Amino acid sequence: MLGETADIRVAGASDIVETAPLGEGEQPKYMNAVAQIETTLGARDLHKRLVEIETSLGRIGREKWAPRTIDLDLLLFGDEVINSPGLTVPHRQMHLRSFVLSGLCQLNGELVHPVMKAPVRELAGRLGGADFVLNRDVPQLVSVAGIIGVGKTTLAGKLADSLCCKSVFEAYDKNPFMPDVYAGKKELALDSQLYFLTSRIEQLNPQAAGRGQIIISDYVSDKELIYARRLLNRQQLTLYEKVHQLLAKDIAQPVLVIYLKDSAERCLDRIHKRNRPYEQIISLEFLQDLSGDYERLFADWKLCPVIRVLMSEFDCMDENEVEHLANQVKSYVAV
Repeated sequence: MLGETADIRVAGASDIVETAPLGEGEQPKYMNAVAQIETTLGARDLHKRLVEIETSLGRIGREKWAPRTIDLDLLLFGDEVINSPGLTVPHRQMHLRSFVLSGLCQLNGELVHPVMKAPVRELAGRLGGADFVLNRDVPQLVSVAGIIGVGKTTLAGKLADSLCCKSVFEAYDKNPFMPDVYAGKKELALDSQLYFLTSRIEQLNPQAAGRGQIIISDYVSDKELIYARRLLNRQQLTLYEKVHQLLAKDIAQPVLVIYLKDSAERCLDRIHKRNRPYEQIISLEFLQDLSGDYERLFADWKLCPVIRVLMSEFDCMDENEVEHLANQVKSYVAV
């Protein structure tokens, strides 16, 4: 029907994929595809035509998340950015939908989102094949993750400043057990892990974090099991995992993770330069093992989008680069 419309030529279409519905309520699965068209119509006239086609095919009402015969969304219109009553382009949450981005990637993966300034192939990679919905009813927690020495605390602080929001930092300097653990007193490793776990609950329980409030943390709480499995003996780990399972539900989940990646060698160099006494015993092998653990953690991550940042190509001290990343964050939080 689009192709039969004057001033519209269908230039291509992606495969049709079947996806589960978003939102609550019982609904059947949806069939999704992306089409590329060439048109001499303006964006508003094109949108009007899309609505006419929907109506002619039996769509009644426009209730959000409700079942419908057909739904035609205007995702992109060249590089235009439109914010007007009844029409927003680019589509406000297209970057959160794998079923949208996968179709766009089939047609042109290098197409750049005009607001986020990133190619759709990169945006698709952040979702891990999942689909997400912005939710103002939960804390808007953005967690900066990565191995020791990668630059999490520096970046978290600068992002919080740029976004004028609250920041939460890991209480490593207040943990009374950690220096002894790094010094080899393994009998205190469980105490140290439990200290961190209770600290996470104090800092990031939904009540403390605040509904709808943006918070930048310099850790992702899921890393606790990474360190527990590295530092605890079998008996300690069994007990810790039981306690973690009971208490972790009281920690807010991130709506976005920023995963910082760098070589273990560069991270070890930063650790030596910042010269915290208890960290100087950290070995290159330990950091390499942690790096592998983090890779496995985020390889099949489905809790929220993940922005991967190569620290060899990113400068935390460059205000323009931090501002660009902060603008990316704004698209993943509900404010």
